[in-house]
Amino acid sequence: MSASKTPRYAGPLELARSLSGFARAPAADAGWTREGLRPDNEYRDMGLSAATGGRSGAKHIRAIAPLTSPTGWHWHDMTAHFVYVLRGWLTFRFAGIAGDVTLRAGEGLSQPAGVPHNVIARSDDLEVLELNEPADYGTFALADAPPPWNEAP
Repeated sequence: MSASKTPRYAGPLELARSLSGFARAPAADAGWTREGLRPDNEYRDMGLSAATGGRSGAKHIRAIAPLTSPTGWHWHDMTAHFVYVLRGWLTFRFAGIAGDVTLRAGEGLSQPAGVPHNVIARSDDLEVLELNEPADYGTFALADAPPPWNEAP
């Protein structure tokens, strides 16, 4: 909190005039679905999309089966993407980044928006929280691995 910065808008605001809605996702009401990118995961909407009119989204994702092969190179048409590991671990490869990137429980990363990546491994007990802008986005597969992953050893 900083008292020296100029606010972006005139506030404070009443709840009825807030710039986003109130959203709560109680654990007892958790609604898990298999409607997501990967059949080996379950997805839980955290209510951020409804609260922000689709500007932002938040999902709790958990593994329900082993990852039998990498996801393949793909990218998402997002403007921001953050991944935080709640349990387990996962390993990415990113275009333009040499070496594997492994996140463990308690770690997070800002995934470069629009940059191709490939999840090459993960624990069977993986749980992550993903935050993204916008809430709805497309995912597009690449036919070939991007640099530096397309270079011969």
